[in-house]
Amino acid sequence: MNKSSKKKLIYPLTGLLICILLGLGIFLYVNKILNTPITIKKIDVDSTAALKLNVLEQISKKNGITEWKLKASSATLLKKEDKAILKDVDVIFYTKKETQVHLTSDEGILNTRTHDMTFLKNVIVRHETYTLRTDKLHYKKKPHIITSDVHVTLEDRESVIEADSMVTKLNQNKTILKGHVKGKFSENFNIP
Repeated sequence: MNKSSKKKLIYPLTGLLICILLGLGIFLYVNKILNTPITIKKIDVDSTAALKLNVLEQISKKNGITEWKLKASSATLLKKEDKAILKDVDVIFYTKKETQVHLTSDEGILNTRTHDMTFLKNVIVRHETYTLRTDKLHYKKKPHIITSDVHVTLEDRESVIEADSMVTKLNQNKTILKGHVKGKFSENFNIP
């Protein structure tokens, strides 16, 4: 073999050898990274929580009829209490006439035994043509009613009513406002 032929053979073989060594090095490095145990630092443990859920969806039925559907972005079930602390709550209540009452709030508390609920912070209830706003609202499952013992504002497109408290009987499609009830009404004001 002459020198020129040897050079033509040595350069590709040297390049191939370098590629093989580089590939082997990369393989060993990646393998080491994948097999190294992961150390978790700063784990926050909630000693009062029995279980934390990222998303909660629940449906309540009575005699096969849906009473409400609940969604929350997170739920913390408490160990020693029959409670779930909810975040970003979205509930649809159903009346006997199968109309929907839509409620949203920033926070909520669900009694896991009775299914009674309390809604807190930025509570908004929408039903047909009106919207109710308050800071705190309670739902009682057995009588299927919504109550508030703090200031409420009830509005439709053109009218506003304010009161110190209220009760909505979902199955009777009836809302009762109490305490310093005042409002601004248009001639078309109608609460269904």
